[in-house]
Amino acid sequence: MKSQQKETCIFETRFGRITALKENGVTKAKSIRYAHSKRYQKPVQAEPSLTDIISPDKTPVCPQKLSPLVEKMIGVTHVEEFEADESTQYLSITCPDNRAENEKLPVVVWIHGGSHEIGCGDLSTADPAEWVKEQHIIVVTVSYRLGIFGFLGGNEKRPPNLGLFDIIEALKWIKLYISDFGGDSDNITLLGQSSGGDAIAHLMISEGVEGLFQRVIIQSAPLGLRHKRQKMSEEFLKKTEFLKDEVDALKMMDDYGRFVPSVIKYGLKAAMPFGTQYGFPPLCKEQESIEKWRENAKKYDVLIGLNNDETAFYLKTSEALNKYFGKGIGRIILDKTVEKSTTLIYGDPAKKFAENHAEGGGNVYLFRIYSKLNNNHIGAPHCIDLPLIFGNESAWKTSEMLRDIPWNRIHENGERLRGLWAEFARTGKISDESERPEILEIRKI
Repeated sequence: MKSQQKETCIFETRFGRITALKENGVTKAKSIRYAHSKRYQKPVQAEPSLTDIISPDKTPVCPQKLSPLVEKMIGVTHVEEFEADESTQYLSITCPDNRAENEKLPVVVWIHGGSHEIGCGDLSTADPAEWVKEQHIIVVTVSYRLGIFGFLGGNEKRPPNLGLFDIIEALKWIKLYISDFGGDSDNITLLGQSSGGDAIAHLMISEGVEGLFQRVIIQSAPLGLRHKRQKMSEEFLKKTEFLKDEVDALKMMDDYGRFVPSVIKYGLKAAMPFGTQYGFPPLCKEQESIEKWRENAKKYDVLIGLNNDETAFYLKTSEALNKYFGKGIGRIILDKTVEKSTTLIYGDPAKKFAENHAEGGGNVYLFRIYSKLNNNHIGAPHCIDLPLIFGNESAWKTSEMLRDIPWNRIHENGERLRGLWAEFARTGKISDESERPEILEIRKI
């Protein structure tokens, strides 16, 4: 589609006059600061502004190291478009242009993934414009503290779960002000993929979230890695203590990697060294979590699931593994390893989560996305759901993951998937009569 000329417009809100851009059927208000924070301190809600709020020239992003695997499989990050900011509490709002004056639209809040270590709310590969225009919804994308700033701690000086507290502040802001953008503040759905889905699952049992959201869509959450992380986190915290007062945040990024916990010592969970930590606010103790999810089940509609070949994203893209396991019996062994590890980290935990939610009287759907292409060696790996949900062909043109998949297949299946997800966001239900993509299996638990 040919890009139309951008047009500036103003949202007159109780938070202030917010400048937005209209383009190709949607209006975007980018990088609105919802909170402030100092290093290792809880966020403080941003006050309404007396001056016009204009998005910065560069997108704020929490300091982080680029992942060579993500760069290869998803696409190149144009670093010149971003600016590191430790206090990275920003959100962006995308609305359809054709809103009726008093119409209240369902709101979807995107919580990005990236192992609680990389990413931000405003990446072109997760640009919601196509979905917003197509399904007539509002999407809010949230940035929050990551890694050593947001998901590592264990004492009063370095409290854990600061990234969760950031997201909670974002949800409070959305609850207060989204009606000024045409959104329904009583119809808010959280959507998260990977560690974003993990964060959402834990927000369901967090303190201070009452009434902030009604539904959740949890995609590819590595819930199998959530158990017994305390000793690993304590060791990681102790070994990085010398970095806590380092002025140069980018130097911190270079240095902490030398102290990442060993997979050999701590098992698979060390593959995601940063994470939510039980027993610290706003979370309960780990042994209380299952019962807490069950107790809260009636509060939230849940749509949870995974891609069929999640760990192929890591295993089948490894040159070393392909050298020895790319053919014959080696290929069979690699396929079986992907199947078993996907089940362990994603599949069984999602099923148990859904069943526990249903036992608590909650409304829950369980889904699985497949490839169904005979010549697609990698199958349906981690992150394959992102182009389906967000579209945006130009952003995915360098993706190795999509190299053998025609874009028209992504678009056709994605359009139907976006329709189902939007239906769930509106009503909390998915009708048996709704058109389903051929790559999706979904059932109510």
